[in-house]
Amino acid sequence: MPTRAIRRRRPTDTRDRIMRAVRDLLAEGAFHESTVEEVAERAGISRATLYQHFRSRLELVDGICGWLVENPALLEIRSSVGLADPAEALAQTIVNAVRFWSSEDAVLAQLYGVVAIDPAARAFVDRQRADRRGEIRRLAETLDAGDAGFTLLMVLTSYETFRELRLEGLDDAAITVTLQDSARSLLHP
Repeated sequence: MPTRAIRRRRPTDTRDRIMRAVRDLLAEGAFHESTVEEVAERAGISRATLYQHFRSRLELVDGICGWLVENPALLEIRSSVGLADPAEALAQTIVNAVRFWSSEDAVLAQLYGVVAIDPAARAFVDRQRADRRGEIRRLAETLDAGDAGFTLLMVLTSYETFRELRLEGLDDAAITVTLQDSARSLLHP
């Protein structure tokens, strides 16, 4: 029986190694120039093994995108949106959005950077925005913020806004405070 458990775990372990290799290459800014052989080598597997798990480079990007949705900060956004106190829901949603963008910044910069030419990256960004749109719509309803408030929250919780503030030299704490201060106008006394 232990042998079967090991056999069942191997494909997951191999996929995780492949995803870590793709993530590392993305974070280094080298994925888009790398070959499938280089990804396999980085993962410590053969090219044939990589192709058993992912049929193309597009599937590799799609796979990393699936991996990103497991990020704890992203998962916590869903729970923070549902907090009973609207002010706390707003503050925590922004905290978790900044945590997610910051923890995956190197990878996301690469994915967002190739959206125009990479269908898998475009699909990821589109899915990410649709998911965020749903969560932010719930938050805007909780805040009774209306359409204008929803739009403001979408801007404040976007990766593009995070990147602009980061380029201005702000660290995560300063970004969080800046976004929370901007969002407070949505709270009704």
